[in-house]
Amino acid sequence: MLKRVNRSLSEVLYNEKTDKQFIYAVARIRSKELALLSKADIDQLMGCKTEKECLRLLADKGWGIDDTESSEQMLTTEREKTWELLADLVEDMSVFNTFLYGNDFHNLKAAIKQVYKDTKLSNIFLSNNTIDPDLIVKAVTERDFSILPEHMRQVAKEAYEIQLHTGDSQLCDIVIDKAALESIYSHGKASGDELLSHYVELKVAIANINIAIRSVKTGKDKEFLQRALVKCESLDIEKLTECALNGMDFIYDYLSTTVYFDGVSALKESPQAFECWCDNLIIEYIKPQKYNPFTLSPLAAYLLARENEIKTVRILLSGKRNDISDELIRERLREMYV
Repeated sequence: MLKRVNRSLSEVLYNEKTDKQFIYAVARIRSKELALLSKADIDQLMGCKTEKECLRLLADKGWGIDDTESSEQMLTTEREKTWELLADLVEDMSVFNTFLYGNDFHNLKAAIKQVYKDTKLSNIFLSNNTIDPDLIVKAVTERDFSILPEHMRQVAKEAYEIQLHTGDSQLCDIVIDKAALESIYSHGKASGDELLSHYVELKVAIANINIAIRSVKTGKDKEFLQRALVKCESLDIEKLTECALNGMDFIYDYLSTTVYFDGVSALKESPQAFECWCDNLIIEYIKPQKYNPFTLSPLAAYLLARENEIKTVRILLSGKRNDISDELIRERLREMYV
């Protein structure tokens, strides 16, 4: 009985501390949300005739650092601004590891390729991570994977051995990609945050669907699917595997019985349409989180909103750069958070 009382008291004190930690941060995020691009802003950008005009308009709205930046430099700057803001608001950035693990595992792939080819390439490592890329390179170079965090040790060793002994870069990537999704999923589910839990469920389920679709188009076998697919709550991956081995129509039929039934029509249209549907699904889910001031959720929602905003602007700028029709550009644009 006493243990239960002590545990309850600890939970109350922890919750009070957590609430206070996020109240100020959420208030700051609310003010930053006012600067997010709206549908009207996107329409204004669409009205520009060239990419250069778009960049000038974005600069007027506070994007980038100066007018000498290229479009990619501007987008990189905006992503860095977002992470700098979050680092300023939250003492313990590990609460965002769900969003950072993907960069860690990307850097693992890059490090293995670099060591395997015995060459140094510039700009291959992503920033905003939980593990210093130099540490990953050191682990791979010295084959001492014990210096890596526990969730990366085994897959780093396995992937390196595959690359070293078979030269099969695709299989190396598949093994690492699966481990990345598993780490993201387990961290999000264990966070205790509703938004993170739901986000990782969507992320992994969508990745599984895309893997199944690609496997049909490229004629992959059951072994490939078992290596690549990741367990999640909203999909039966054994069933998905069976369907993928039988063809696209079987995948469509199965998905029609799941919570992702609305995405089937987008899947039938094109991979780009399905990707757009997935991104919009996440945005629609996170919109209500802006009204929850006592948890991490509004901060995570802002981060996802910014990533969605940057992706949308990248699509738009690419379309203007390559003289793609406005109609085709609009088909790929995402829903805005505000």
